[in-house]
Amino acid sequence: MKTEDLRALQAPLKESYRQTPDAALITLKAEGRLGEGVTCTIETGQALVKAGLHPATGGNGLSACSGNMLLEALAGCAGVTLSAVATALGIEIREGVVRAEGDLDFRGTLGVVKDVPVGFQRIRLTFDLATDATAEQLATLVRLTERYCVVYQTLRQPPEIHVSQRTT
Repeated sequence: MKTEDLRALQAPLKESYRQTPDAALITLKAEGRLGEGVTCTIETGQALVKAGLHPATGGNGLSACSGNMLLEALAGCAGVTLSAVATALGIEIREGVVRAEGDLDFRGTLGVVKDVPVGFQRIRLTFDLATDATAEQLATLVRLTERYCVVYQTLRQPPEIHVSQRTT
């Protein structure tokens, strides 16, 4: 996509959001259905994904690991954001790979050691880019990608999460 095409696509949206801020408030949704064994099937909009236990917690490896899905969401969001920012800045990226890696200690997840945290302790996001951009352009590209990537910002500054339960 060319810079001017992206700007033309986004300009009416930006103007609408300036004029009517409430139009920019959108609720994204995800739903999972509990399945056989210890699985939960998630509809992604493109396909159904069956999430299950990671092999380190007793899973058979045939179902998607939710931790991997979180990292995939980060890599996908960061990649799309980086591409959009590069397009907006006129930086040509000939080829790129986005990697998200996270370190977990499954002793916490399995309750083996009570003071070991449950969840990722560290996450690394890496961009390998084939480009002729200058070091200054790349620094701006990464800084703006961090700023505008929804998943990255959500992980950096977690929102309030409310949990509820209903019986049917």
